[in-house]
Amino acid sequence: MKQPIPYTRGQALPGILEKRIAILDGAMGTMIQRFKLTEADFRGERFKDHRKDLKNNGELLSLTRPDVIRDIHEGYLACGADIIETNTFGATSIAQDDYALGHLAREMNLESAKIARAACDKYATPDKPRFVAGALGPTPKTASISPDVNDPAARNVTFEELRAAYYEQTEALVEGGSDLLLVETIFDTLNAKAALFAVDEYFEKSGQRLPLIISGTVTDASGRILSGQTVTAFWYSVRHAQPLAIGLNCALGAALMRPYIQELARVAPDTFISCYPNAGLPNPMSETGFDETPDVTARLLREFAAEGLVNVVGGCCGTTPDHIGAIREAVQPLAARSLRREFFYKEAA
Repeated sequence: MKQPIPYTRGQALPGILEKRIAILDGAMGTMIQRFKLTEADFRGERFKDHRKDLKNNGELLSLTRPDVIRDIHEGYLACGADIIETNTFGATSIAQDDYALGHLAREMNLESAKIARAACDKYATPDKPRFVAGALGPTPKTASISPDVNDPAARNVTFEELRAAYYEQTEALVEGGSDLLLVETIFDTLNAKAALFAVDEYFEKSGQRLPLIISGTVTDASGRILSGQTVTAFWYSVRHAQPLAIGLNCALGAALMRPYIQELARVAPDTFISCYPNAGLPNPMSETGFDETPDVTARLLREFAAEGLVNVVGGCCGTTPDHIGAIREAVQPLAARSLRREFFYKEAA
């Protein structure tokens, strides 16, 4: 007999995704860059004497400039985002060790989730709830690929180190008010498996289960993630986690991502599909550094929706509130992708 699962706000998501396409927010880093922050802004008073440079450690801003992160979240919510990601892409102890701040990973995740939670609560209405996605990024280390071309067996991180870092992150994200978890920008499936193991471990220990989105990244026209798997192989490697949605993000703009979203929709007919591409190809002359304007990105994602491929859409690198607003307007009239069987979250409810 199944144990009852405590109610969480995120349990409303399956019903929403069956009825309409949900909008995810856009890039955090792109928006942080617009503030033109200095080293002193990143340090604040608390870290003014820290021994390493801290500029570009965006996750630290949740502690030193929470007003900036709050402003970015609210910008996306004002443009119609249903789901916003916490400012925690690089907030594992493994990633923060590069700045000698690994010991603050838990605090970063906790405070980031609280900032996002407050923003969502401010914009939520009875007919349009807003959701916090606790973001778990890939870390700058890979468990599958050697960092030394002369030693194929060499690794700079272990599965256990990844699991422990992701467990700490998951616990803090949920404690801070996340409604769902998002394991994203997966370039190494073994890293992702460590994250999924940690998430499931937390679910077992806490007695509650939040919806989960898993999002890989196809790095080039080969159609494979960096550790070598095709989109189909990637799905079969992670489907045991029974995610709310499986998808792709980053690396490619919408124009180049289309065949891989089509493939994913074909091999995962019983799971919702998410897609949040970057804003096209690198373009140093563009304000965002990419070549797809809000209108172009919105038009392409509208085509995805019209083809019945997606349930969640948003933006990654280079996307702004203007992109998200244009995407929302473009897909709003269209139906969400239908599943082929009863979704497992309904069985658990």
